[in-house]
Amino acid sequence: MTADTTTLSYWLNWRFALCALFFLASMTAAAIIIWKFEGRTRSEHRRRENRKEPAGLVYEDETWNTCLEAIHPAWLLGFRVFAFFMLLALIIANVVVDGGGIFYFYTQWTFTLVTIYFGFGSTISIYGCRKLCRKTGGNRADHVSLDSERGTYVPPTCGEIADASSNQSKHFDPHEATYHPPLAGPWMYAFQIIYQICAGAVMLTDAVFWLIIYPFLTPNGRGLNFMIVSMHSINAVFLIGDTILNCMRFPLFRIAYFILWTGAFVVFQWIIHACVNLWWPYPFLDLSSSYAPLWYLGIGVMLIPCYGIFALVVKLKDFSFARSFPDSYRKLR
Repeated sequence: MTADTTTLSYWLNWRFALCALFFLASMTAAAIIIWKFEGRTRSEHRRRENRKEPAGLVYEDETWNTCLEAIHPAWLLGFRVFAFFMLLALIIANVVVDGGGIFYFYTQWTFTLVTIYFGFGSTISIYGCRKLCRKTGGNRADHVSLDSERGTYVPPTCGEIADASSNQSKHFDPHEATYHPPLAGPWMYAFQIIYQICAGAVMLTDAVFWLIIYPFLTPNGRGLNFMIVSMHSINAVFLIGDTILNCMRFPLFRIAYFILWTGAFVVFQWIIHACVNLWWPYPFLDLSSSYAPLWYLGIGVMLIPCYGIFALVVKLKDFSFARSFPDSYRKLR
């Protein structure tokens, strides 16, 4: 601890002023992006028939269906349930071993959010599988009922087929023929947003730990253990696995939620340190250093490539699956 964080001199200086200015600019930009794109999504989705779909539109089946028709959604459900219980067991073990103070760190914030994502996703997948089973069962029941009522099936003649095709072509309306799956409700929109926050946050925590903290800021003699490695790797593995299986889109404008999430952690740290003289969980957050504005700016800029890396993973999946499984792949809308 290099300075008392509860004194006015710690906060009323040019270093904090620059950091606060950058922070407020980032939060304002994120709020404007959300207002512009997310607001437009909700106000225009009812008039999408004759327009290009808004980037942030979410359909209900995207949150629980798989990207390949050959893979039943139950596989995604099983994966999400397994990931949820694995992550939950790890975070509980971490609390038991190191105490509740672990939530002082951004890593545990992110790990907990990813755990919530998989728990939430398991519930949505259960809903989707039940809905799919009811639909399949209903179609089967209708087919059996139709067969029992008609008895022996008599195929239509060529003339009847031609007449039916002619009548259908006369009354064909391309707007009526277009199928629009139901739009996602508020909870599924929230699930989509959590997914994209997790994507950026996981990349950020792992990149900062493996590229900055472990090689340069870790004290000599302090090695890695199973818990440290798990906290900075397994959540990314599960999230990428879920991305490979799911058919959720990844609009870039939702980086704004990732920025707000990271900003919430910074505000939390500032409030805690203004009230209590504590050590900083990450040395680059310490405002007593003359390099603090550069550190804050650098970490802020890192949000963009971290989010972009995950967006690239989604694009690569879309490209490779569309080429490898053209008849089965549900291309991202």
